[in-house]
Amino acid sequence: MGGIRVIRHFGHARFTGAVLAATVAGAMTLAGCSGDTPAKADGAVQRVSKVPVAASPTPSPSPSRTYPLSKAPATIPSVRMFEPARGPGWKPGEGGAVVVAKGSEALADEGRLIAGELKLGYRGAVAARPGDVELALASSGAPEAYTVRTGNGKVAISGHDEAGVFYGTRTLKQAVKSGGAMPEGVVRDGPDRPQRGLNVDIARKHFTAGWIEDRLREMADLKMNQLGLHFSDDQGFRIASDSHPEIVSSRHLTKDEVRRIVDLAARLHITVVPEIDSPGHLGAVLAAHPQLQLKDAAGRPVRGAIDIGQPASAKIVDELLREYADLFGGAYWHLGGDEYQALVRKNPEASFPQLAALARQKYGPQGRVQDLAVDWVNDRAAVVRPLGKKPKAWNDGFFRGGAVSADKDIEVEYWTGKEIGARQPTEYLSQGRRLVNLNDEYLYYVLGEPNDFTYPTGRRIYEQWTPFVLRGTQPVPRTYSDQILGGRFAIWADLANSQTQEQVARGIALPLAATAQKLWDPRTPTRGWQSFQALARQLQLA
Repeated sequence: MGGIRVIRHFGHARFTGAVLAATVAGAMTLAGCSGDTPAKADGAVQRVSKVPVAASPTPSPSPSRTYPLSKAPATIPSVRMFEPARGPGWKPGEGGAVVVAKGSEALADEGRLIAGELKLGYRGAVAARPGDVELALASSGAPEAYTVRTGNGKVAISGHDEAGVFYGTRTLKQAVKSGGAMPEGVVRDGPDRPQRGLNVDIARKHFTAGWIEDRLREMADLKMNQLGLHFSDDQGFRIASDSHPEIVSSRHLTKDEVRRIVDLAARLHITVVPEIDSPGHLGAVLAAHPQLQLKDAAGRPVRGAIDIGQPASAKIVDELLREYADLFGGAYWHLGGDEYQALVRKNPEASFPQLAALARQKYGPQGRVQDLAVDWVNDRAAVVRPLGKKPKAWNDGFFRGGAVSADKDIEVEYWTGKEIGARQPTEYLSQGRRLVNLNDEYLYYVLGEPNDFTYPTGRRIYEQWTPFVLRGTQPVPRTYSDQILGGRFAIWADLANSQTQEQVARGIALPLAATAQKLWDPRTPTRGWQSFQALARQLQLA
């Protein structure tokens, strides 16, 4: 993970190392989490549990003591550190503009965006004047972290990378919307987890490109950086294909629409993670290629399951993986791997003797069907790696005790503890594997609420869930913190017509905002739920 592992309780190591030195620079107010020490009088240090903060002199008045000491801006997610000061703060005004520092011309897109949002001019790479907002790249700092300095009638936003500066502009935008101004003082902020996002099942329900773009804009304001698109399942294949047009559903996204989505995501510092789920959930592909569908010993076809014993099965899936790799420019590919129906049978070897024979042939007398399934996922990972993709797979695509183990670099997307032979998340973590949290107890919005699912509430996520709660309601030990990469809130369209896409957008708004808060800062928030809910509505995030 990198960085200085000084205060594990405080949060992700990369942010901790970047801000630790800042804690001695002035009086710090931690705006969004609970602490051990109550607020002190004018300018004194306000401490946070287990975060050492050195005392410092009362900040110098700016411009006079007639101004009260400032308070942290009201944002979602809340800023993690704020150094208050005296002064009027900054608000958009006539003559003010956004500029970029010399040598930071790469921030032009970020500058133009925030200028438009605040109805300011954009002057490019020129010196800042009173009333201006200046964006700058810093020579050092943690990934995605940023600093906002407000004083002398100006705002200066800096970060080591473009994403960090962008998140600083999100804080400025929200501060103006919630309080009318950016408060005088210094914000030092950064994420606790590197992966923070939303997962959308566009396979079982068609979501329009415009709807997806609206979610990207909401995610960006929440400082989320990952959108998962599950676009192939039994009910549909929802992106146009040149190599296999016969599998594509009538309602689908064109490749130009996908390019537009990916381009917008990139401008908003969001990575799109595509998923073609296999060897299960391939019903839409198999409808056009029934000869590849898995059949049991009685000759009955198995819903959604491709016959992993046929070379032609791997060929068609690999052709699709290669086709879409160029369309999605991000670093990740989700391979699926979950709920392969051959492995939910009581005795897979008896139910599928042809697969059992192949497993023994490949792996010896102890070979089993699960070994073929794990090997399938490993083989697909070997296809996407040379295409510049890091592989991911669902946790129930990993199995214990077989002749074949899943490759160690495949990130485990942990969603359930209900699968056959359920494995606790600590089993994966103790093997050194890295996990992403999609806990179906808190983070699954399943249309129609089948199979005992209920629509998640933002309040429950906000008050109970953290990235450490990977399964059920119990957290894993914090000693595994560096292996828990983050999480995503997930929409699954099991009963696709249960809600319109507009109802889905309204239904996920508060849960998504709560998820963003806890991925940015997993500590107990100081802002109560009712206040958080009101702020989300004020910011038009709910």
